[in-house]
Amino acid sequence: MLVELLRDMFSSTTQGYFGVTGIYIYFIVIVSAAIYRIKEGMREGDHH
Repeated sequence: MLVELLRDMFSSTTQGYFGVTGIYIYFIVIVSAAIYRIKEGMREGDHH
């Protein structure tokens, strides 16, 4: 799915290009936040 989105991005309009770029940035932020929260939870679990 992500590869298809990336491939179609290059044959899209300027708005489509920036839209797909925004989707990827949003995805990276969400995954990074999830990893951070998991690591914080594991660290707090070791203190109890």
